[in-house]
Amino acid sequence: MAELSPVAGLVPADESDIAERLREFVQDREAFSDNTWRQLLSVMRTGSGWADEHGRRFLPMTPADLRDYLLWLQATGRASSTITTHAALISMLHRNAGLVPPNRSPVVFRAIKKINRTEVIGGERAGQAVPFRIGDLLTLDKRWCKSDRLQQLRDLAFLHVAYATLLRVSELGRLRVRDISRSPDGRIVLDVAWTKTIVMTGGLIKGLGDLSTQRLTAWLNASGLIAEPDAFIFGPVHRTNRALPSTEKPLTTRALEDIFARAWQEAGPGQDAKANKNRYRGWSGHSTRVGAAIDMATKKYSTAQIMQEGTWKKAETVMRYIRHVDAHAGAMVDFMDNHYSGG
Repeated sequence: MAELSPVAGLVPADESDIAERLREFVQDREAFSDNTWRQLLSVMRTGSGWADEHGRRFLPMTPADLRDYLLWLQATGRASSTITTHAALISMLHRNAGLVPPNRSPVVFRAIKKINRTEVIGGERAGQAVPFRIGDLLTLDKRWCKSDRLQQLRDLAFLHVAYATLLRVSELGRLRVRDISRSPDGRIVLDVAWTKTIVMTGGLIKGLGDLSTQRLTAWLNASGLIAEPDAFIFGPVHRTNRALPSTEKPLTTRALEDIFARAWQEAGPGQDAKANKNRYRGWSGHSTRVGAAIDMATKKYSTAQIMQEGTWKKAETVMRYIRHVDAHAGAMVDFMDNHYSGG
């Protein structure tokens, strides 16, 4: 049985032009990241379900209907950032269907502004992963570096690479043994084909320091993956303490997230962190990026340098992570401290 297109049923059969553009859109899905596509499908399911239940039309959607939909999302407990994502993806779907996005209307602009203002005044704050700092990495290093369990050697190497490169979990999972080379001094260089924000033929090069090079080398040698150039660097480990070289599919996001969960159990502060938006109770896939950004800011590296290392495109994203680092470095604090001290 042929797989049903994700856009099937979104428009009436008599609107063949729109339906054809949507089919072309689906055929070109490789133009978008897997995460963006998953988010779009989720928005389409939620939005079309809402439209059916309330006697509205999802595609094309009128500005008034989009306004009501976004307010419904707020009423059902979605975060303001999630609502903004829904609005953006609905706009993208309309553009690719050759339709005028309803987001252009002042009606929708005011609705989003109202939602954001209401939520912020009501106490909503941006969620943030629990930072995985350099001290956490070194604590785990002492405990796992001489382990005879391959899983721990792999997990330690993974955390070293994750922290040192600031790569996202999906980007780490795609790394293969053949992507490894050595600089003249023996340290590892990783050839990252592409990232969420960098998609170009030149790719991205990431270097590892001495300790991270040692830990990744130890894992590759102990697992035997050093002789498997096409295998993913961070592949599965069987319960019999044997590595299972994988060349077809990388570890799932869930399996990679489990590495952070095991690290938290081993070296976390002893209790779950205070819940943040009903999650972030321990280290998660974004923790090494957040922790590395905070550590760099603490050592006075510039925002531009941190953005480059983490391949962030917006300074606002980095500033959200490091906002507490220089809380007492502002001009007014400096002025008042000097005034009180007679400086």
